Amino acid sequence: MPGNKEDLTPGNPAPNEFDQEDYEHLLEDYSHFAPPAEGEVLQGHVLKVTSKEVIVDFGYKSEGLVPLAEFLLPDGSCTVQPGDAVDVVVDRTAPHVEGYITLSHERAARLRAWDTLETAYRENLLISGRVLGRTKGGLDVDVGITAFMPGSQVDVRPTHNPDSLIGQDIAVRIVKLNRRRGNVVVSRKAAMEEEINSRKGATLEGLSEGAIVTGVVKNLTDYGVFVDLGGIDGLLHVSDISHGRIAHPSEALQVGDEITVKVLKFDKEKERISLGLKQVTPDPWQAAPTHFVIGAKVVGRVVSITDYGAFVELEAGVEGLIHISEMTWSRRMKHPSKVVKVGDQVEAVVLDIRPDNHRISLGIKQLEADPWTTVAERYSVGSVVEGRVRKLTDFGCFIEIEEGIDGLVHVSDLTWSKRIKHPSEVLKKGQMTQAVILQIDPENRRLSLGVKQLQPDAWESFFASHQPGDMVRGRVTRAASFGVFVELAPGVEGLCHQSEVPGSQNRAKDEPALPLGEEMDFKIVKMSDDDKKIGLSVRAVVEDEERTRLEDYHRQATAATMTIEEAVNISKKR
Repeated sequence: MPGNKEDLTPGNPAPNEFDQEDYEHLLEDYSHFAPPAEGEVLQGHVLKVTSKEVIVDFGYKSEGLVPLAEFLLPDGSCTVQPGDAVDVVVDRTAPHVEGYITLSHERAARLRAWDTLETAYRENLLISGRVLGRTKGGLDVDVGITAFMPGSQVDVRPTHNPDSLIGQDIAVRIVKLNRRRGNVVVSRKAAMEEEINSRKGATLEGLSEGAIVTGVVKNLTDYGVFVDLGGIDGLLHVSDISHGRIAHPSEALQVGDEITVKVLKFDKEKERISLGLKQVTPDPWQAAPTHFVIGAKVVGRVVSITDYGAFVELEAGVEGLIHISEMTWSRRMKHPSKVVKVGDQVEAVVLDIRPDNHRISLGIKQLEADPWTTVAERYSVGSVVEGRVRKLTDFGCFIEIEEGIDGLVHVSDLTWSKRIKHPSEVLKKGQMTQAVILQIDPENRRLSLGVKQLQPDAWESFFASHQPGDMVRGRVTRAASFGVFVELAPGVEGLCHQSEVPGSQNRAKDEPALPLGEEMDFKIVKMSDDDKKIGLSVRAVVEDEERTRLEDYHRQATAATMTIEEAVNISKKR
C-alpha cells in the first residue's frame, strides 16, 4: 500500500529527517496533551452549565469541571453561560472526577488579581475597589481580594461618617502589598490627592485677578466660605457675599452650592485666593438716587442698633441711618432701643442721600408735626403749666411740659431768695411741678419758665408794708467783713452794717458783728425798692430804747415833783 511504502522521491526528506521548524510545530500541536503547570492561570470557555458544575474547555485533552458555587451570586443566579470566557486554574486538592480535570475559577481570579495588584503597586497606578464594610480601624475594600483601608486614608480631611462609603466603588492607590502574607493596604486619600493636585495645577494656570470663575461651596465658617475652584480653595469673606447685611454665611449659602464668583486677589506663590460673590452683581447704590427721593416716605427693616441711632435696610445692600436725634421731637430719649427693636418694620422719611458714600439719612419724628411750630398757639406768656423735671444743671433746670417741648427755669427764677446755689436745693429730677411761662421763642425752640413767679414777690410785699423807721425782728443768717445779713421774711434779707452795731469795734477780726442764728430787733434805716436793699441798725434800736427810758424817767420825775408841791400846799392850808 502506498501509505506503507517509504516515499523516497528526490527532494523529500527521510521519515526521521525533520527540520527544527517542523519540530516546533509538532510540539505546539501536541502541547495541549501535556499537564498544565502548578498555579498556571489558563483561559477557557464555558461548554455547559449543570446543576452542580460548569464544564469548561481549557485547551487540554480532557475538559474541566468548576463547582457551580464559584459562579453564583448571593441571590442564587449564575454569572456565566455557555460561550463565556473564564479564567481557571487546575485544583489538584479537589476530589477527582473520572474523565474530567477539576478546576477553580476563584483561585484563578485571586492569582490574576494579585498579578494586577503587583503591577499597579509597582507602577503606582490607581485601581478601583468596592467598599465592603467597616472593620477595626478602617474599612474592608474589594480590589479582587479583600484589602484594608485605614481610617486615616479614607479622605483628605477627617471624616466622621466612613460608613457612607459602604457599597460604593472608589478609586484607591496601593500603599502596601505583601503577596506572601496576603496583605494589601489601600488609600482613597492618596488617590484623591493625586486628582486634586492634577486639578489644582490646571486651575492655578487659568486663574487671574478679576477673572469670573465657578466653584462649589466646600465649608462654612463664621467669617466666610471656602469655595473649591478645582483642586484649590478660595476664601469668600462674609462681607463679600452680599450687598446686603448678613450675620452668617449660612443665611445665603449652603455646602454643595455651585456659585459664580470673582477673583479679587490671587497670590500664586502662597496659593491664596480671595473671592467675591457680590462683585458679580450690580451695586444697588447706583440706582439708589432713583429709588429714594429726599422727603419721600420709605419702609424698611431695622437691622442694627447703636448708641447713636438705628440702621434700616431699605432693600438688599441699601441701608439708611435713623439718628437718635431724628427719632422723636422729645429730647429725653436715652437710647434708640427705647423706640425701635432689631427686626421691626418701620416707616421713615428720607432726609438726605449720598450714594457715593453709601449713606442715607432717615427720620421718624418727621412723620408727625413739629410741636414747636404751634407752641405759640397753644401757650401764652403768663400762663401756668405743669411738667416733669427732666434735667438739672448748674444754671437751672429743664421741665418737659409736653412731648418734645422743654422749658428752662433759670436758677434765678426758682425762688425769690438769691441764696440758691444749685437747682437741686429747690427741685428734684423727675419731680412734677408747676411753672409760669415767661417767654416763648419758637424759632430758636426756647421756652423760658419761672417757678418763683407762682408766688407773690416777697420783696414787693415787704416794701409795700414797711418803711424806714419801722422796727422789725429778724434772724442773723450770714456774716461779711462789713457786717451781717438778716432774714426779715422768707426771701427778704437786710444788711446791718458793722457801724450800726454798738461795740463792734471792740470785737475780734474774724468775729461776726452779731452772733449767727440769733433773733433780735432791728430798725429800718434805709430802703431801696429798685435795688431790693434794706439797711438795718441795732444802734438805732438801742438809742430808741435809751431815749424811751429817759422820757419815762422824766415823766416819772415830773409826776413825783407835782405830788410834793401839792403836799406842801395842802400843809400850808392846814
